[in-house]
Amino acid sequence: MTNHDEAAERVQVLRDEIAQHNYAYHDADAPLIPDSAYDKLVRELQDLEAEHPDLVTADSPTQLVGATPTTSFAPVTHRQRMMSLDNAFDADELREWAAKLARSLDGQAVPAYVCELKFDGLAVSIRYENGELVQAATRGNGKVGEDVTHNVRTIADVPQTLKGDPPAVIEVRGEVYLSLANFEALNAAQIEAGEKTYVNPRNTAAGALRQKDPTVTASRNLSFWSYQLGEVEGGPELTTHHETFELLKSLGLPVNDHSRVVSTVDEVLAFIAEYETARHDLPYDIDGIVTKVDSLAMQNSLGFTAKAPRWAIAYKLPPEEQTTTLLDIEVSVGAGGQVTPFARLDPVFVGGSTVGTATLHNQDQVKAKDVRPGDTVIVRKAGDVIPEVVGPVLSERPKGLKPWVFPTECPVCSTKLIRPEGEARNRCPNYQCPQQVRGRIEHFVSRGAMDIEGFGESRVDLFVSEGMLADVGDIYSLDFERIGAMEGFGQTSVDNLASAIEISKERPLGNMLFGLRIQHVGSTVGETLAAGFGNLDNLMAASVEQIAEIEGLGPIIAESVHRWFAEPANVAVIDKLRAAGLNLEGPEVEDVAQTLEGLVVVVSGGLEGFSRDDVQTAIKSRGGKSPGSVSKKTTALVVGENPGASKLSKAEELGIPQLDEAQFVELLASGKLPE
Repeated sequence: MTNHDEAAERVQVLRDEIAQHNYAYHDADAPLIPDSAYDKLVRELQDLEAEHPDLVTADSPTQLVGATPTTSFAPVTHRQRMMSLDNAFDADELREWAAKLARSLDGQAVPAYVCELKFDGLAVSIRYENGELVQAATRGNGKVGEDVTHNVRTIADVPQTLKGDPPAVIEVRGEVYLSLANFEALNAAQIEAGEKTYVNPRNTAAGALRQKDPTVTASRNLSFWSYQLGEVEGGPELTTHHETFELLKSLGLPVNDHSRVVSTVDEVLAFIAEYETARHDLPYDIDGIVTKVDSLAMQNSLGFTAKAPRWAIAYKLPPEEQTTTLLDIEVSVGAGGQVTPFARLDPVFVGGSTVGTATLHNQDQVKAKDVRPGDTVIVRKAGDVIPEVVGPVLSERPKGLKPWVFPTECPVCSTKLIRPEGEARNRCPNYQCPQQVRGRIEHFVSRGAMDIEGFGESRVDLFVSEGMLADVGDIYSLDFERIGAMEGFGQTSVDNLASAIEISKERPLGNMLFGLRIQHVGSTVGETLAAGFGNLDNLMAASVEQIAEIEGLGPIIAESVHRWFAEPANVAVIDKLRAAGLNLEGPEVEDVAQTLEGLVVVVSGGLEGFSRDDVQTAIKSRGGKSPGSVSKKTTALVVGENPGASKLSKAEELGIPQLDEAQFVELLASGKLPE
């Protein structure tokens, strides 16, 4: 147990530090530390107050909710307090919470819990009177929030008028958030403009919601989930929490589909484990799982603490952000000559793996973020996404750290770097730079291109270093006797490599075109070029105009492809590939009746007689289009097994015909929708 005087001193330090972070997070939307570091501070304070109850005060952060509302917006007094949630960080803490419930209910068992995703956004309250939206407010300190009505009205997910027969008054609680796709699009625009990127979706959403100009809020494309009721006058009598979801849905409010009613704590833990794995498959950020007692009568009986309901708890998932030391900033040279700065970090466990390096995007981003070797930095990693340095923790910056300066010469070949006009990245213009050579060969042998098994990065590096590979054409004239004499190669490994290289000669022409790493030519464009020209010779002889005429291409791609084949060095590579006997013929194009010309057919779910690629080919080869989402232009939605709920609801909303597999086959043949 901590000495009382030492505890009192540490408690005050923690309260001051937490208050500073609360302001930065809630009011300034500019957090100084990751959530995981903040949680540790709060947990330490809670533990000390539990050891020394006499140190608990009404103004302690453990007794308060959110943040004090700013003066930027008109204050809104909540008719029912908007509470925070207590946290659990492991299974034992969750079980202890459930045990407390049983004790508080005199041993009565909780018959059901509701598990919900904990969205990483901004809590708001939206009030409707007689079905019309009249007010929206942030949570603030739980008692008083900020009036953000005009900004919330710009969120497409939030209805201005409720459907059906709404209660006379209904206060809807939920989360405003920014989807990952929109967050990435915003940051891509920032990077392109050489501006500082946004820290994370949550704070970007919070900043957007607090804009004085609603048109700025509207431009951020925010979204909303509803998950709770506040004040209600009139309406149906509800007995369970999950019934509130049905009410919210019936009124036209967005309710997340990933909630589940379960009976035991073991089932709660199974739900948590499921979404700890699946969290990165979601199109938005979550940072935990919220578990609530389903019975509203039990909720009323359990009541609240000073800041949180006793009948709900948030299980915090492993953090996506951590702090660590930035040891150095280095640059890498890509296959296209692009020179990219990256951070060399003191290894830290974040987002499910140990991270020792992280991207810094480009020279402008390093300057905008002002990260310096020696800084303590925030590192973010979500799933398989490349780790990123978010920014420095300025309060921990050692004195005298100097800004990092971007190099003027290539670190590999010492060629002077250039930065083409209009581009965000510096480049090494030396096409024969050894690192570029390695990169081009690694790309050519990769799975999406020529898929040469056993030809990994280490072997590419070895063969280039030994002077055996100068370009991708040399792959097909490797000296296997020499390779067999090298350390680490036995006869079996040499035979396997030779066999894999031989097999690759039969890969489709589209794969080869993609593997050549022509600017703007991805796998889809490679297939389009191969199908459009029939063979490599026709493509090489085509003019810019002829290439641009192929559907799905355009002048930028056409110019890039034509320019690549006009380079003598590239023609020499093609000659090597031709001499080696690679497949230079495009796919055979069947003469299929254009029954779907002008039609837009969206497919959702699996079809028994078609693979995903078969479906796309069947539609496009008949002149149709098959985008990934339903819109007003959609002719029909083909519904297979396990279709997407959003596509189904959108089709129903727009009155778009829905076809089963048999009707889809009929449509392919006739081009007519079944009557």
